[in-house]
Amino acid sequence: QVQRVESGGGVVQTGGSLRLSCAASGSTFRFSTIGWYRQAPERQRELVARISSGGSTVYADSVKGRFTISRDSNKGTVSLQMNSLKPEDTAVYYCNRYQENWTWGQGTQVTVSS
Repeated sequence: QVQRVESGGGVVQTGGSLRLSCAASGSTFRFSTIGWYRQAPERQRELVARISSGGSTVYADSVKGRFTISRDSNKGTVSLQMNSLKPEDTAVYYCNRYQENWTWGQGTQVTVSS
């Protein structure tokens, strides 16, 4: 297991921006494809974006053009820049290894008010 710390959530109005950060240490994190996931109340957890160790990115259709995932391997962080936020983006956001998930952490709450 790799311990991660997710931060950066908050309450914003529609159209606002937030930047989430996921910090972890160790080579396992550095060489893993990392995803940002989210789970809204009464909905299944979904993958929002992922980034490979080499920097290749994939986004869910619902966030394309609005969210940008990036990583700084030297610092051991993976970030999610979220722009043009919508109420439907409201959820708890988590970072985790893509597919072969580690134990889920507490996540960070994002609330977008209309």
